[in-house]
Amino acid sequence: MVSFAPMLIDTHTHLYSDAFQEDRDAMVKRAIAAGVEKFFLPAIDAGHTAAMYELEKAYPERVHLMMGLHPTSVKEDYEAQLRHVEQQFEERSFYAVGEIGIDLYWDASTLDIQKKAFKHQIRLAKKFGLPIVIHCRDAFAEIFEVLETERDEKLFGIFHCFTGTIEDARRAISFGMKLGIGGVVTFKNGKIEQFLDQIPLEHVVLETDSPYLAPAPYRGKRNESSYLSLICGKVAQVYKISEEEVARRTTENARQVFGLR
Repeated sequence: MVSFAPMLIDTHTHLYSDAFQEDRDAMVKRAIAAGVEKFFLPAIDAGHTAAMYELEKAYPERVHLMMGLHPTSVKEDYEAQLRHVEQQFEERSFYAVGEIGIDLYWDASTLDIQKKAFKHQIRLAKKFGLPIVIHCRDAFAEIFEVLETERDEKLFGIFHCFTGTIEDARRAISFGMKLGIGGVVTFKNGKIEQFLDQIPLEHVVLETDSPYLAPAPYRGKRNESSYLSLICGKVAQVYKISEEEVARRTTENARQVFGLR
C-alpha cells in the first residue's frame, strides 16, 4: 500500500482581499505547493460578493464559498445587507453561513443589531442545513448568550479564530462548534497552546484568516494560505503527534463540517 501525506484545508481565508491584489495567483500556487488542497472563503458584505464569485470561477475545484454578513459590517443598512445574503441563497448554494457573530472591539454601540443579525443568520443556516462560522472579538459572553437561545440539533459549525479559555472552548464545543485554530497558536502570548491538547483533536480545524494573523515567524506581516503548514506544525507539537496525523484528522474534520464527500 502506498502511503501519502493528506492535504490541508484552509477553512478560513480572505483570498479576495486587496492585500493579494499584486500576487494573488502566485500566492494560491504557493499554498497548493505547501499542501493546501482547498480554500474556504467567508463573506463580509455585499461589496465583496462579486470578487468571491470570480475566485470561485478561477479555481472551481479548490475555492468554496460561504455567504453571510460580518458583524463589523452590521451598520444602519444591515437589513438591506441581510436581504442581499438571502438573495444569494435563493440563487445558488454555499458551504456555510459566515462569517457571522459579534465584534465589540471595533464598535460596541451596534451590539443590539449585531445580535439581531447573528440570530437571523443562525436561523438561515438551520433552514438550509448548513454550518455557521462564528466571528467573536471581545464578545464571548454575548456570543454564548445568543447561541444558548438557538441551541438544538441543527446548530453546528466552526468557532473561527478561537482565542478563548479552555472553559470557552468546551462551551463552544457543546454548541456543536469545532474550533478554528490559526496563527495565534504560534504566538508566545497566544495562550491557546497551554490547553489545546486537552481538547480532543476531533473538535479542531485549521485556518489562516489570511491576510490577517500571520503565524510566527511572520507575525505582523501579511498572512497567506501557504502558512497553514506552519500552523499544522505547531498543532502537531502541542498534541505530540506527527504533522501528517494533524493534517489527516483536521482535513477530515473540515470535510465533515462543510459536508464534503
